[in-house]
Amino acid sequence: MIRAELLARLRQITPEEQEILGGRSDIRQEQYTSSREFVIDSRLLLEKGRLIEIRPHTRFAYFPRHRHNYVELVYMVSGTTTHIIDGHERIVLSPGDLLFLNQNVSHEILPAGEEDIAVNFIILPEFFLRPISMVEQDNLLYDFLTDSLSGRSQVSRYHHIQAQGIVPVENLLESMIWSLVEHQPGMNTINQTSMGLLLLNLSRFASEINRNDPGGREQNLVFSLLSYLDSRYKDGTLSEIAAELGEPEYALSRLLKQRTGYNFKELLQRRKLQQAAYLLVNTPLPIESILERIGYENSSYFYRRFRVKYGCSPKEYRERNRITGET
Repeated sequence: MIRAELLARLRQITPEEQEILGGRSDIRQEQYTSSREFVIDSRLLLEKGRLIEIRPHTRFAYFPRHRHNYVELVYMVSGTTTHIIDGHERIVLSPGDLLFLNQNVSHEILPAGEEDIAVNFIILPEFFLRPISMVEQDNLLYDFLTDSLSGRSQVSRYHHIQAQGIVPVENLLESMIWSLVEHQPGMNTINQTSMGLLLLNLSRFASEINRNDPGGREQNLVFSLLSYLDSRYKDGTLSEIAAELGEPEYALSRLLKQRTGYNFKELLQRRKLQQAAYLLVNTPLPIESILERIGYENSSYFYRRFRVKYGCSPKEYRERNRITGET
């Protein structure tokens, strides 16, 4: 639960809301865009040099269908808001909910009341460069979140996440909101680090999010599948996780392809290569021992796939990254 003094700041009536309460029936689109198509322009919302900003969601009026030239994160602080994605997918946000929207999605919001407090994070894609580089050991769920949000993936357009009660997530969001409300100088790096920690926590608590949302069934399945692959990359099988989830194998494979762009086998190989890269840099293990640890029996196939992904041999990768300390 966000602290009372910060909530009071967010609850204040804005000049735009005062106009609406005074009789204006719609929002002023010219505040958000200079184009004929309603694409909200980050240049009108972000000060020069800033990669992230927040603004409370405008209440009391319908916010018409629009897109953004940035990544948007909506955090529901109190009350509810109803969002319509691409003209037909309806999502109701409750306190603690997050809605990540990439640049490829269209979005409209039904009128909100005075106690329906939502915070909109306006985030340029380059903001995610540091969060992506933070992770010491890649994992598929983290990649899925960062790829889609930073605009590198065209497959997943949005993520609705119920995170109420996940204390690290709530604390990180409150910290970011506070720094942006208070206009603290030099906060880009701190907020980028906080975002990296936020995404890492969301991937760590994947089994806890969306537990009470039957409408998030497909996303829950994707998170479960990616979490399974992250931990069972050595010997995991589609038949095993399908039995655990009570779903047909073909349905899960099709869902993964739709939401990530990869099938189960491709994601499994990707995770094995991620783990191999991590072990090459962070352990002295011989390459043959690494192959055994990640479950690769065909060494020539491994070497080919590793070179395709990383542009060099495993030995070269170890030498380069041990010098720089990067993974």
